[in-house]
Amino acid sequence: METTETFQALVRSEFAPKGVYLNTASNSLLPARTVAALHEAALLRAEGRPTTPLYEDVEACRAAYARLAGVPVTRVAVGATVTAHTGVVAASLPAGAEVLTAEGDFTSVLNPFHVRGDLKVRSVPLERIAESVRPDTALVAVSAVQSADGRIADLPALREAARAHDARTYVDFSQSAGWLAMDAGAYDFTAAVSYKWLLGPHGAAFFTVPEDFGALTPVLAGWVAAERPWDSCYGPVAELARSARRFDLSPALFTLAGLRPSLDLIEELGVAAVHAHDIALADRFRDGLTALGHEPVPAPGSAIVSVPGLGVRQPELSRAGVEVSDRAGNLRASFHLHNTPADVDRLLDVLSG
Repeated sequence: METTETFQALVRSEFAPKGVYLNTASNSLLPARTVAALHEAALLRAEGRPTTPLYEDVEACRAAYARLAGVPVTRVAVGATVTAHTGVVAASLPAGAEVLTAEGDFTSVLNPFHVRGDLKVRSVPLERIAESVRPDTALVAVSAVQSADGRIADLPALREAARAHDARTYVDFSQSAGWLAMDAGAYDFTAAVSYKWLLGPHGAAFFTVPEDFGALTPVLAGWVAAERPWDSCYGPVAELARSARRFDLSPALFTLAGLRPSLDLIEELGVAAVHAHDIALADRFRDGLTALGHEPVPAPGSAIVSVPGLGVRQPELSRAGVEVSDRAGNLRASFHLHNTPADVDRLLDVLSG
């Protein structure tokens, strides 16, 4: 069987959408294997069986994400939200430090720096972020792919500019992890949620840190952040984990039980193959939009396509069985494994009506 046929057969066995779902940038469809794992986890608790397998799922997810991110597993922490991870980074900065951000980036990447009240948060257009790093910049914080419109940050340029000025880097991979290759080790701190392109349930997020922890204080540390968690349930933690696990939050066990097979699926298919599939569909949509006289936000190579002025048509599309998003007045369509050329053509057909 050809590789493409194998890819498609595996995808068909895992997904059965009832309509045209083009909204992975909001949250993904769950693969069949993930639904089965969630059901089994719920039964395990309902029947009072030992929960040891659920904690094994946590470590399996940590290891799988480390492979996808291209970092040692010792650099990966497991938490709940990007906002919490951003908060840990924000708490590490001295008063008066400058944080450089992209205008209109997702709130979870920005707000913890703003609520500090004693940091200098500077925002510039995404396309100018690398050239805007200056000697007094302490941290550059940006999403690898913009949630609102799919624009891809020039991360290599940002990294080099930050290095030239001794600034640290914080990258949110939530809108790219799973379809775009990651090199998390090239940045000081990174984060990503589980429920978008990684195909998992809500409730988990990953955080990568340097081997030396980058001057972070584990301000959210509880018992799971200890070197010996089950010996650290009472009183202050005597010894924090010697790895990034010191930044763990108490795990959402059901979420991670479901996420484990989702990450397995991404690895089975390979990020390169997922990328090729997703981008081919996004490009098909871009071409169709041009034929209809619409101009999407320029975001070459992105699996997210955003069309200014068409966001108001989202309710109409939903009634027609086509799920997209209205973001900042833009119609946002996002393409992933379960989508087909027929889905793209259906969206274009409704838009042309």
